[in-house]
Amino acid sequence: MALFSNRIRIGDLLVQKGYITDDQLSQALEEQREKKKRLGEVLISLGYVTEEQFASVYCDQSGIEPVDLKEMKLNEDLLQMVGEDVMRKQELIPFAYDEENFNCLKVAMADPMNLGAMDDIQLITGMEVKPYYCSATQINMQLDKLYGKKQAMEAAEQFQAEHADEYGSDEEAEEDASVSDAPIVKIVRTMLDEAVRMGSSDIHIEPMEKSVRVRYRIDGVLQQVMEYNTNVLSAMVARIKIISGLDISEKRKPQDGRITQIVDGEEFDVRVSILPTVYGEKTVMRLTKKKGLTRDKKYLGLYPEDERRLDSITHNPHGIILITGPTGSGKSTTCYTVLNELNTESVNIITVEDPVEANVPGVNQVQVNVKAELTFASALRSILRQDPDIIMIGEIRDGETAAIAVQASITGHLVISTLHTNSTSASITRLIDMGVEPYLIGDAVVGIIAQRLVRRLCPKCKVGRQATEEEKKMLGVDVNKDQIIYEPCGCEECNRGYRGRIAIYEIMPITSNIRRVLHETVTADEIQRVAVAEGMNTLRMAGANNVIDGVTSIDEMVRVAFDMDEAV
Repeated sequence: MALFSNRIRIGDLLVQKGYITDDQLSQALEEQREKKKRLGEVLISLGYVTEEQFASVYCDQSGIEPVDLKEMKLNEDLLQMVGEDVMRKQELIPFAYDEENFNCLKVAMADPMNLGAMDDIQLITGMEVKPYYCSATQINMQLDKLYGKKQAMEAAEQFQAEHADEYGSDEEAEEDASVSDAPIVKIVRTMLDEAVRMGSSDIHIEPMEKSVRVRYRIDGVLQQVMEYNTNVLSAMVARIKIISGLDISEKRKPQDGRITQIVDGEEFDVRVSILPTVYGEKTVMRLTKKKGLTRDKKYLGLYPEDERRLDSITHNPHGIILITGPTGSGKSTTCYTVLNELNTESVNIITVEDPVEANVPGVNQVQVNVKAELTFASALRSILRQDPDIIMIGEIRDGETAAIAVQASITGHLVISTLHTNSTSASITRLIDMGVEPYLIGDAVVGIIAQRLVRRLCPKCKVGRQATEEEKKMLGVDVNKDQIIYEPCGCEECNRGYRGRIAIYEIMPITSNIRRVLHETVTADEIQRVAVAEGMNTLRMAGANNVIDGVTSIDEMVRVAFDMDEAV
């Protein structure tokens, strides 16, 4: 086995290859020291390198072969021989016998240099070990596929068995369910871990008439993953209430709380919402990776022209930048990315948020607290006395907040905020509805960014075909020319033909022509017509570009961004 002595360190090699910068390496090494994690895990979690990039450099450096477990049929006998506990603890999976030496096991390991783990396998199996490199993420995902649902169901059955004689009825079980029971703790923990590894944004625990349904929202679409007996619900909800700091005795009112959960060494913020329904309390948990919101601009998926437009907006010394879209469209990620770009030692940045979704070093962040009368409007008034250069408002929700934001921008501050509207032009009419004068909007707003998230087609299994005449019209391409588009298929590596999501953008700088329209007539259609004439891509056009490039399907474009009026 090759060792690393007298060789270039893996981090320096990644810098030499151009995969990361020196600054990114320094930041990753600092986090590695703090969290005592492997450098590769840190670099991948920060989004600095992909799993494939790190694997290629690591394996070249170490002389250890990589292995991809995603499409591999694993040997059940080997898995049983080693056991789930050892595989999870040591982050490894035995996947085959060595063809040349039948007394040797091929083992996928997150750390192939872990001699202690190899010794454990040798003691358990009595066989030699040939290590292969595989990322910790992939190993844990495979273990979740193999054992996740089984673990949860066993825990649920154990809970039901323990309480079958203890409670005379389901009603009594709801009143007295012990939240400290290990099976319930295991169910909730497994649920959170599995949801994170599957890339879920939300967990829905829904009481039905005769069962409890658990669904995950993956790439924007809900999918059922588990079903439990109804007598598990009360203990499950009680456990979630305890770890999120809620009142377990209150079952008649909605409650909101938060959990900090660590999965595979990464910290996740979990927002909990509990709502009484006719069959019991429904729980929704929204998962956010704390470091996932502060990413480099290059990972947003912007086309070059859109990136230039974004840069022209963010380089304004003062004015309002609005980021708009429905809930779950990635507004917070874009907002934090813009904030990260502007975050330098020479500026004073203050935010007011509800809630604070990610901690940004060097930025003063204020959490809204309605009970203490700290609202967006009251916080903004105080912030203006703190000598800010840049202000970020989590959301403009009312006329008072909008008026203060406009006043702040006109007096020389750069204000970044989100707004719930469907397009860039509709954002202007929304501000007018809130009571802001059109001429003030023209003076205050410097740019508006509308966005949606579309699911990416899996590059391994997507299937190409010729677009129909109607589809070509929808895409805005020549109906007389051939146009290949792609559809989802489905394989081991993806989720029903899709893997991950990408944002599509409609970016509108407020130009002199748009200001003229604001002074003359204010309709969303007229504003959009002028913006498109000046080169703006609408959301539908951005979606069509991604369909033509094979990034997403035409069904996704229609689902997320298709506007019938625009297509006519």
